This record gives sequence, structure tokens and C-alpha cells, in this order.
Amino acid sequence: MKECQNIEWKESWSDEYLKWICGFANAQGGKLYIGVNDSEKVVGVANAKKLLEDIPNKIVTTLGIVAEVNLRSKSGRDYLEIVVSPSSLPIAYHGVYHYSSGSTRQELKGAALQQFLFRKMGLSWDDVVQERATLDMISPEAVDYFQRSAIRNHRMTESSYTKDIRLVLENLNLLDEDGHIKNAAILAFGKNPAKYFPLCDFRIGRFGSDEADLMFQDVISGDLIRMADRVMEVLRSKYLISPIHYEGLQRIEPLEIPEDALREAIFNSIIHKDYTGAHIQMRVYNDRIELWNQGRLPAELTPEKLLERHASYPRNKNIAEIFYRAGFIESWGRGIRKIIDGMTQAGLAQPKIEDADGGVLVTIFRIALASSEKSSEKSSEKTCEKLLVLIAHDPDITINQMADELGLSTRAIEKQLANLQKKQRLTRKGGDKGGRWIVLTTETDENITG
Repeated sequence: MKECQNIEWKESWSDEYLKWICGFANAQGGKLYIGVNDSEKVVGVANAKKLLEDIPNKIVTTLGIVAEVNLRSKSGRDYLEIVVSPSSLPIAYHGVYHYSSGSTRQELKGAALQQFLFRKMGLSWDDVVQERATLDMISPEAVDYFQRSAIRNHRMTESSYTKDIRLVLENLNLLDEDGHIKNAAILAFGKNPAKYFPLCDFRIGRFGSDEADLMFQDVISGDLIRMADRVMEVLRSKYLISPIHYEGLQRIEPLEIPEDALREAIFNSIIHKDYTGAHIQMRVYNDRIELWNQGRLPAELTPEKLLERHASYPRNKNIAEIFYRAGFIESWGRGIRKIIDGMTQAGLAQPKIEDADGGVLVTIFRIALASSEKSSEKSSEKTCEKLLVLIAHDPDITINQMADELGLSTRAIEKQLANLQKKQRLTRKGGDKGGRWIVLTTETDENITG
């Protein structure tokens, strides 16, 4: 068998290899062969019988675990096989935690170590309590929204509805034995989660050709249970296209990207985010959407495995349970498949999933670039026409007032004003203060505002 995540060859024994045994125990277990070189050839060890006694004692003394050490022989040469079983408890080597991942051994530190220790203890970060938090910090509106969603999605009966916030949190296992509120409750239902978790918001940016070309942006904050609704509302109003068609006499304006699939991607980013890290980021380009959340995939999964049938491994098990009980997600690890199916049924390319910058990056491809650019041009033309109407009625109108009227950023307004001036449909007389706009006709180049 070749070296892999569970097998390692060593020509001779060194106490340093206790780190590998530690890494195997903390992961899925493995085998360490002593007296075998990297070419898988048995070179043997001269002191095999002595090592057969010493190594088990060193493993027990240093790591506190028992490993099976077997004496093997091939072509007259003795070698050792050390079989390490996965440990249900975290194992440290001189105070350092090692983890076997792929063909490498890693020293766990920081957030990775925290997540590892929580997982080994059957906990997750959102199990931690905030002793100073009180029920007054929980939003009754958020709790009401959760319950009504659960009833609507048949995850809760109408007779179970209650205005008793404590009872709701108890039923969701969001209070400890002393009544302290867990992180998950503050994030999901808190009036101001950012008080405890400053990077729990969701940021959306509209970009042009590259990351340097930021056109406008929005920050979505507040409780997690209603965050997806807020994000979708902003995306629909400012960032994405809703092509119009008619079915009979009914006007239909579906979002350019299947809403259910897009919501599923947003739910995934919220549920699996590492809330000790950076905020969720969504970059909207002409041809794609990039959705990134802090937090690496669990050891059991890779980007490739996500595209296959797989079990669910939520980073924040309590937040995942809340979203499940609300009817937003399933508990079978089918979220990625739902996203892929939704996109392909709409004629869009399959999303791309990557490990990136300490987190997971999902790239959702929009409609063909040429079509997107045409739609963008039409949208820009409509904005220009609206600006001309506003200015015709009030030549003294400010850029901030235009932005408020059209629901756009001041930067977007400035860009459209520059386009209108370039096309000689608009001019400015006077400075920023005391000046006024003048709308010009495209045919006679005369002032139509008088």
C-alpha cells in the first residue's frame, strides 16, 4: 500500500514519529511502518525486538493511548507495523495537537484547534454561552418569524406557537443548565448580534471588470434567521436582473438566477461560517456571483466530495438545527445538490466550489456575458432617463437627492451623470455649490428646462 492519509513509511524509528501517531489518533487512525523506505521496500530494523517493547511504552507514556505494535518479516528482514485507532478524545504530543490530513501532518492552532477540540467533545462553537446576555437581548419579532416559518413548512404545529421566548429557546436547546444563553441564540434571534460578534454581517458588492472596480455595496446586519430574506431583497432590487415575460395575461418577473438555489447557497454560507472570522462576502460581477464564507471544510469533505452524495457536517450544529426547524434546509447534506440542480435546470453552468483564503468559495455563473451586458446597458439607459426627468423638474437637485430618489449609491449616480455629459445630454453651469444642471436635447442641443 502506498503512503496516503492513513499510511506512513519510515526507514528507522525516531521519537519524533510520535507526532504522526498523535496525528493519526486525532484523525481517522492509520498505520506507521518502521523499517520500510519510501519506495515501499523493506530494509529492516536491527533492533526490532527491543523497539517492540519500547514503542508501546512511549506511546502510552507520551500520548496516553494504546496502539497495536506488530513485528513483521519479509525476505529475512524484520520491520514493525504500528496500528493506531482513531481516538474519541483529543490527543496532544507535549501540549501540541497534531492532525493527519491528506498526506501531511498539521499542527492545529487558533480557530482550527478550537473547532477540533469542540468536535472531539461533541460540541460546536455555537454551544458556548454568553453569561452576561439576557432574554431582553432576544428579538420577539425574530422568534415570531422563526415559529411562523416552522409552522408554514410543517416543522411545527400551530398549537405549539408561543410568545414565551424562554420556552422557545429551551425547546431549541439554546440555554444551558443555568439558563445562560448560547452563542447560537444571540446570532439567530438577537436584537444586535454584532455587540458580541462584530463580524457577523453579510456584505454585498457590485464590481465591474475586477475587484478594484467596486461600483457600490451594501452591508446586511441583524439576526441570522431573517438575514437570507434581507439579502434576497437587496439582490433583487439592486444587483440582479428579473427578465419580464407573460404567461397569458399574467406578468412574470423571475429572478435571473433560480431563487431557491440562490437561497440555499446563502443558507449554507450562514450556517457553516466561522463566526470568529471575517464577515460573509458576496461579489456580484457581470458574469458571475462569488459567495465566500470564513471556515474551511470539515476533514471528512473536499470540494469534489461536496458534488457527490455525502453526509451533513454542520460547523454550527445549533444554528443548523434552527434553520432546519424553520424549514429552510434539510438535514441530509443535499444542499449543494439542490443548488446544482436548480442552476442546471435554469440552463446555467454548474457552480464551482473551492477552498479559498481559509474558507469556502462558491462561484455561481450568471447568464451569458453578452446577454448580461445588454441587460446592464438597458438598465443603465433607464437610469439615465430617470435622472433626466428628475433634473428637468428640479435643476438644483443634488447627487444625494438623486441617489435617494432612485435607490442607488452616490457613486453610481456620479457615473451615470458623467455618461450623460459625455453624450452631451447634460451639462453643468456653476460649481458644486450654487451651480445647476441643464438638460440638453439630443437634436438641437438646446436647454429644455428653460
